[in-house]
Amino acid sequence: MDDFDLVVRNAHVVTAADEFDCDIGIREGVIAALGRDLPSGRKEIDAAGRYVMPGGIDGHCHLDQPMNDGTKMADDFYSGTLSAACGGTTTVLPFACQFKGQSLRAAVDDYHARAGGKAVIDYAFHLIVSDPTPDVLNRELPELIAEGYTSFKIYMTYDDLKLNDRQILETLAVARREGAMVMIHAENTDCIAWLTEQLLAAGHTAPRFHAASRPMLVEREATHRAISLSELVDVPVLIVHVSGREAVEQIRWAQGRGLQVYGETCPQYLFLTSEHLEGDDLHGAKCVCSPPPRDKANQKVVWDGLENGVFQIFSSDHAPFRFDDPQGKKVAGEDASFDQIPNGIPGLETRMALLFSEGVLTGRIDPQNFVALTSTNVARLYGLYPRKGSIAVGCDADIVIWDTNVDVTIRNEMLHHNVDYTPYEGMHLKAWPGVTISRGEVVWANGRAQVQKGRGRFLECSKPLPARPKSERKLVREG
Repeated sequence: MDDFDLVVRNAHVVTAADEFDCDIGIREGVIAALGRDLPSGRKEIDAAGRYVMPGGIDGHCHLDQPMNDGTKMADDFYSGTLSAACGGTTTVLPFACQFKGQSLRAAVDDYHARAGGKAVIDYAFHLIVSDPTPDVLNRELPELIAEGYTSFKIYMTYDDLKLNDRQILETLAVARREGAMVMIHAENTDCIAWLTEQLLAAGHTAPRFHAASRPMLVEREATHRAISLSELVDVPVLIVHVSGREAVEQIRWAQGRGLQVYGETCPQYLFLTSEHLEGDDLHGAKCVCSPPPRDKANQKVVWDGLENGVFQIFSSDHAPFRFDDPQGKKVAGEDASFDQIPNGIPGLETRMALLFSEGVLTGRIDPQNFVALTSTNVARLYGLYPRKGSIAVGCDADIVIWDTNVDVTIRNEMLHHNVDYTPYEGMHLKAWPGVTISRGEVVWANGRAQVQKGRGRFLECSKPLPARPKSERKLVREG
């Protein structure tokens, strides 16, 4: 009689802390044993000494998020999670977005309806709080946090999402009291509005002027203000999609003072520059995102931040708008000015391979740091650890077997998202996921998806330990 449902043999396992050779025994979707010469399994995979790591967790992606400006995201929970699985990601955390005037509960209910029966891998929800009414702050948000929605995002820009400083303080106070993790999009909205008006008045409408409307100081000022507000309330915060050296300096300064400020960055700030916003026929719109990519020298600063601990998380910020689509990047027409172009680029499927190939295989980051940035730290910060984010007995059997020394040229036609382009077209990589296993089931192998629509499960998140103020931390077991 077989002892395991699946055994992964001859694995070179890497976690955020360790590196060792073993077999992995999986039973009922959970890792049941690690050891040498484990008993047979009903199914077996020979890893043949390849790197075997925890499945990726993308802690910042947008799937089928409702929009109120005529645009439509190209990826729903099926195409988005399929794309993620094929790229080595086994858990995603997209956003249930509250519109102004809408209850937060209604946003969550709508998002569950959008996700239901579609996801092929596991998922949890962040909240987006755009209208912090007294009822939202005093009733809805605490109730939802208690139900397992233990992280939420607030914006300092975008007219339909932004909060003012008083609203931010009031929302941070709820997070402190209830034990939730706060993600902050830090850009100064008034500076952006003023610069945009000046640029448009001068006739500067092309996509490349998107970067000029959001220089690094706009991100720097808002990052410093977000840190100051969090310090006043004494609550940890996570500054998301950090793009520039000036914001990095603010986060490093805060961390040096002992403040609980966490940082996230994304592939676009390692592999794209403001030059990618240039081109004719609105071509630069493909790389319009906020904050925008910076210059080439800035990429080294971001790499250094991944290596030296400024950043705890590496996410895709996947925001899937098709380029040649009247509900996508061209929602305002072929001659749209830069301020009318939807913000966001696709990246769910390419996130892991880009960092492995250009980070681990080049020696910029070590394998343990890769696992921490793409999986373990994400699970810890968002209340999914130890169920997710590691290879250990009792964890969900979310596993990636990596192929290295391969020659992969990124082409959009090889990807599984529903977007008609990738900003990383033509890049040559030396690593790609060979096998992706989600809760003990192979969902990607031999260059083919092997997925069942709707097999993904919704995950309730616990209150994350990193979200607790230092003064209130106790020695407790996570999970």
